[in-house]
Amino acid sequence: MAESTTGTATPSGGLFTGMTAVLFDLDGVLTPTADVHMAAWSRLFTPFLEARGITPGYSDADYFEYIDGKQRYDGVRSLLDSRGIHLDEGTPTDDAALDTVAGLGNRKNVTFTEVLTQAGVQAYPGSVRFLDAVTDAALEVAVVSSSRNAVVVLTAAGLVDRFEVIVDGLVASAESIAGKPAPDTYLRAAELLGRTAAECVVVEDAHSGVQAGRAGNFGLVIGVDRGVGAQGLLDSGADLVVADLADLLPLDGIETAATA
Repeated sequence: MAESTTGTATPSGGLFTGMTAVLFDLDGVLTPTADVHMAAWSRLFTPFLEARGITPGYSDADYFEYIDGKQRYDGVRSLLDSRGIHLDEGTPTDDAALDTVAGLGNRKNVTFTEVLTQAGVQAYPGSVRFLDAVTDAALEVAVVSSSRNAVVVLTAAGLVDRFEVIVDGLVASAESIAGKPAPDTYLRAAELLGRTAAECVVVEDAHSGVQAGRAGNFGLVIGVDRGVGAQGLLDSGADLVVADLADLLPLDGIETAATA
């Protein structure tokens, strides 16, 4: 076994040996839209908690602990549970002004769209370089995101044409697929690519996504530290953690994987 970037073990014979597909999370891995999500969640929960006199108030630490990587309504429930708040579930058609789980989730999405429109989004240069290297080596690629805005974000970033397979929150809802940290969305993407989990690399920046990759017994789980902390991602099951996907270039063992 070879030493990884963080000192944990990685597959022998080259990091990517035997891998035939790479499954990318979106927010925080391909695009810095995690920052947009963080801003939208803060705009939602800061006044919500303040209006109820609930302490502690909302912070970025709450995003990483309770929300990051989860489907929107799951994130709402998780944050509310952390403060002992219980609301009616509501339905996905709830108006964004309603204080239900669905209403709050819909309110967050309105805010997310506003922030995205104002700020726009550009893909991480290092992630694009890594994506180029992977596709040049004839590995299959897919996006697996908890967000229902994956296609919108990929389009804004100029990446949507790079992925024939996109399993996002909309697909998960339509097909009744359990969200992260369950491995089901990643397994579905592998299935659509015609690959086994053992042949696929999962690339994630969130605890829940790394946990999904590990639970699904994927061949390699790479964590990208965008603020969660490298040790936390390792503890969640990442095989190695990098600060940027360009740190993995050149791709060790990629030739073997592409021709296997």
